[in-house]
Amino acid sequence: MIRVVVVDDEALVRSGFGLILGASEDIEVVATASGADAVETVRRERPDVVLLDIRMPDVDGLTVLRELRTTPDPPVVAMLTTFDTDEYILTALNSGAAGFLLKDTEPEQLAHLVRTLAADGVVLSPKASRTLLRAHPGTEAAVDEDAARVRLLTSRERDVLVLVAEGLSNTDIGARIHLGTGTVKDHVSAILAKLRVTSRVQAALLAQRAGLLDKHARSETGREAGR
Repeated sequence: MIRVVVVDDEALVRSGFGLILGASEDIEVVATASGADAVETVRRERPDVVLLDIRMPDVDGLTVLRELRTTPDPPVVAMLTTFDTDEYILTALNSGAAGFLLKDTEPEQLAHLVRTLAADGVVLSPKASRTLLRAHPGTEAAVDEDAARVRLLTSRERDVLVLVAEGLSNTDIGARIHLGTGTVKDHVSAILAKLRVTSRVQAALLAQRAGLLDKHARSETGREAGR
């Protein structure tokens, strides 16, 4: 079972997410909490995944995230937000969040995204991420440097990075490109070192800034057209 805690200042959101996720046989919402009770609840319940509202009136979601990251064996945390251009999202991702979910995520997608998080995958909306990067001054200045670092990757490492950015776990990546999970893990470690980042989500954002996902999409479209 994937154990989940939902943290949001609105009781309706907490109960709604609880009902949707609780309908899945492999997911259990072990607790819900407001921001003020979030850290204590997570420490008590020790969930696998925390869905954390990024903006709460009592305790800021970024503050809760930083506290959770300091706990022993911290859970995977994804931020909940209403707006895909929320200025706090980049800060949260750079502070250790494994991704973000919009509160109007389709119910049938929600359980899938939680499973992705539990499997150490990254949950990002490419469209929303690109919007974020364009919306905040200073991100474009890093494009050339980021692209140069991406060019340090081998062809296989670039393939793995694209799949990391798509949210796949090591096991799923291995199945997609016919590699053992251990080999994929080694590739991911090498990618993080070459890109000078410390998390999969930072590597995914860098891949997007460097245009790697756009190139991959064009390549896939070309292959489909040629069939």
